[in-house]
Parts: sequence; structure tokens; C-alpha cells
Amino acid sequence: MIGKVLSAALVGIEAHLIDVEVDIAGGLPQFSVIGLPDATVRESRDRVRSALKNTGFHFPAKKITVNLAPAGIKKEGSGLDLAIAIGILVAEEVIPSQNVQGRVCVGELSLDGHIKPITGALSIGIACRPNHSLLLPAENSQEATVVQGVTAYPLHTLPQAVGFLNGTISLDQAHTDREQLFSTRPKEDDDYADVKGQDHAKRALEIAAAGGHNLLMVGPPGSGKTMLAKRLTTILPLMEPEEAIETTRVHSVSGQLVSNHPLLTVRPFRAPHHSISDAGLIGGGTIPRPGEVSLAHNGVLFLDESPEFRRPVLDGLRQPLEDGHVTLTRASGSLRYPARFMLIAAMNPCPCGYYGDRTRECVCTPNQVRRYRAKLSGPLQDRLDIHIEVPPVSVRDLGNHAPLPESSSTIRSRVLAARDRQRFRYRLDGIHSNAQLKPRLLKRYCGLEVPAQELLERALTKLGLSARAYGRIVRVARTIADLAGSDKIESPHVAEAIQYRSLDRRLEF
Repeated sequence: MIGKVLSAALVGIEAHLIDVEVDIAGGLPQFSVIGLPDATVRESRDRVRSALKNTGFHFPAKKITVNLAPAGIKKEGSGLDLAIAIGILVAEEVIPSQNVQGRVCVGELSLDGHIKPITGALSIGIACRPNHSLLLPAENSQEATVVQGVTAYPLHTLPQAVGFLNGTISLDQAHTDREQLFSTRPKEDDDYADVKGQDHAKRALEIAAAGGHNLLMVGPPGSGKTMLAKRLTTILPLMEPEEAIETTRVHSVSGQLVSNHPLLTVRPFRAPHHSISDAGLIGGGTIPRPGEVSLAHNGVLFLDESPEFRRPVLDGLRQPLEDGHVTLTRASGSLRYPARFMLIAAMNPCPCGYYGDRTRECVCTPNQVRRYRAKLSGPLQDRLDIHIEVPPVSVRDLGNHAPLPESSSTIRSRVLAARDRQRFRYRLDGIHSNAQLKPRLLKRYCGLEVPAQELLERALTKLGLSARAYGRIVRVARTIADLAGSDKIESPHVAEAIQYRSLDRRLEF
């Protein structure tokens, strides 16, 4: 007899339903898995054999052939274990074949029959709705049901799964309270009230948060660049439901989703080390996996000491910054991962770190400074909307008599108000922030008053900026106007946006 069970396999961040067909025939004992399995799937035969024997089920000493269809999709991971075990029991007539129809079984089996969690449960849940119910590990049940319309049953052991399919055990459907997840903001330890001084940098970060803009901070060691960047997520709004689901899918597929947080609502903050490889940052590898740019989707990617990153790694950011996704092409096919993020980069002004510092002398030659800054290529600098200088904090600002800095909640209230204006303005265009404005929308929503246009043209001529930099300045000016509650982009808004292009000015020695 042939047993047929539905399961699922991940391709990128998408899940595809897989037919697991088990044929048990006479002959010498053999267990083969066909249908383009990877090494982990091939090893499932040993896990399934031990799990069945150790939970009291009969494992047939016959020729067992497991076919994973469609055969053209590469199957990876251990999530097919449960379906293979159930398929053997269906072929052995322990479970009636009609009892598994319309049910998708996923989960990794331990040798004692316990069902271990898997990756990509959210994507699998989306693939199952609305026509299939899902049997999956209990640890993944809340994650799979954050999307409405998914029917999921949590499992702990193989005998429990068999009993449920045979009707001898009843299981409650898994349920996740999405409204509660979005209504409460997790407590955060970091706060901008901890940062003394640096009002100019805080203002720039507020603008970046309000419009979703990329930003570059240039300053000597110890000036607070990392401290400022790490607190950026505390002033960003919580993700919209569709943003949260897409971001959670990437983290789930990568195996980086925390078990007690089935849905990411706070925007992710990723800070890779400068020794990271191309595949680690952009994505790829022997078995393609999302890179840091995809894990930062709808959040923040922070590159500390950005000139220390290898030049090809940095230049690999140009396409994701422009398109909002990464396409990995291999001989077996193409995978597409989302990668729309805010890039926050930090660097010293020179190799020694003290160029322009009033208290310490810079020992670098002009050529060394130019070579150091040239590690950030011109095209990449063009894609950074805001460039700011972060000078050392004065002793007066560090003292107890200094004014109390604004808290993150105060800044966040202004950011949320600006974001609400953008959400209403772009409600029919499918975008969420000013940074996502395409050229055709730039004309519609970012028309400049005549004085503002003349000011911008003079600045472009003097600084020698590119057409891309022109668009970046206009988008930043639109965000500054939103923070000011203005529907029009006026000269003061443009003037402030222009001053956030410090790297476009010539170095003076």
C-alpha cells in the first residue's frame, strides 16, 4: 500500500506544499528518500526509524521508498520527519488514509518520538490557509497562527499526532492574540535621555526616523556615534501588521526568531561586525540564506566603523538600497529576499580619528584622509540621505548642571505625528515613508516653492551634486516639513536638508 501525506518545504521565505508518498514493498530491507532531498532530509530515515520503534510502533523490515513531490523543488531541513513517519503508518494501515487528507504535517522527530521545533513556521502557515489544517510542533504553533485564517494544532510527541489523526485524542487549536502584540510596546532599556549633548545629531536622527532615511555619522572615537545609533529603534514606530509579518518570516526562516515572541513588532536593529563576508551581509552561501540586509528588513542596519568593511561588501549594498530587495541567482534557480531597511553608517573622520578635533592633533596626511574617506564610494554616499558630523561632547554637556536631554518617548511622539501625515498622504500609493518615494511620486508630492527651488539649484551647482543627491535632499526636506506640520516645502526646510550633506563639501587641510 502507498501512504500519502502533505508536508511543506521552504524555498527562500516562501513555503511550498509537498506530497510525501511512502511505498512499502517486499524485498530486502531498504529505506530510500528520493525527490531532490538534501543531506538533512536523507538523514531523516534514521530519525524516523528510531522514533517509530521507541514509541511502540512497528517499523517494517521491508523496502521503503519515500518520494517527495514535486521532485524539481530542492527539499532542505528536518521539517519533513513527521510527515514521513505518518506516511509509513498510513501505508501500514495504522492510520486510515482519509484521516490525513487536507492536513499538513511538519516537524523534526527526536529519537524518542518528541517533536522538535522547525524554522519557517509562519511561511508554512500562510501556505496552508485556507484549505489545509496544520499539525506542527507546539513551540511553533503561536508563530504559525499570527496570520488570520490558519488552523493549527500543536503537537508534542509522535504518539499524540497518531492519536489525534485516529480520533482518540482531541487537541485545541492554537491561537495568537495579534491585537495584544501590536497594542503593547516592549519595554526598552536604551533611551535618548541617556545621551548628553549632541543635539544636532539627535535632530538628524529624528529626521531619519520620521522619513525612513539613510544616515552617515562622522566623528572621532568616543563622540557617541554608536550610542546614538543603538537608540534609534526607540523612536521608530511599531511595524504595521503587513510589515511585521514579512519581517517575522525572514527571521523565522533564518532560525533567529525567539520562541516566546511569535511576531516581531519592534523594528529590528542589526549591527554586523566589519569582518562579515558578502554572503553574510547580502545573503547567499552554499545553502542560500538571508543576509543581514534582509534580517534588517523594515528596521535598521548599523555599520559601525564602516570604512573597515571590505569595499566589495559595501558596494553590494547599493542594489538593495535602491530596489528594496535582494535577488540571489544560482544554477538551481533564483531566490528573492526583501531588504528595505534604514542604513545607519558611522566612521571616523580619518584613520587616526582626530581630523578636525580641537583638543587632539591629527597625525594623518591629506592623502591618507582622502583614501580613508574614499572607501565609501561616491555611489554609496549618494544613497545616504543625511551626512552629519558628530563632534566630541564638551565637559559642560557632561556635567550635572547641563539641561536634561529629551527622552525617546518625547521624540517618538513627533516622529509618529510625521509618519501619520505620510501614511495619510501615500495611502493610495502603497508606500509608508518619504524615503520610499519614487521619481514619479517625487514630482507629485514634493513640489518646491520658487525661493526654495532657487536655493536648491544654487546649492547643487556649488557642491556639484548628482541628480540622485538632488532627489535625496528633496525627500529629506519633505520630512522636515512633515515634522514642522507644513504641507508645503519652504526655503528653511530645504536649507536644513542641504546642511545634512557634509561629505559633499571639500576637505580643507
